[in-house]
Amino acid sequence: MRKVDLQVDGSRCKGCGLCVEFCPAGVLELSDEGYPRVRIVGLERCTGCFNCVTMCPDVAISVKVYEEDKVG
Repeated sequence: MRKVDLQVDGSRCKGCGLCVEFCPAGVLELSDEGYPRVRIVGLERCTGCFNCVTMCPDVAISVKVYEEDKVG
């Protein structure tokens, strides 16, 4: 089983939306509160494709993918 840890550094995010546009799983969205920032809305759908990391011009997103051992 695959586990994905996705983090957004709000202090670096300028709300450009590139990560949202290029996320095939719809995991990210821009907040509509105050200054737009990216927020995670569906981490369970994240496949760890790294599109968001690749597209972010401000290096505000990090992804770690873990392969969990199957038990049994």
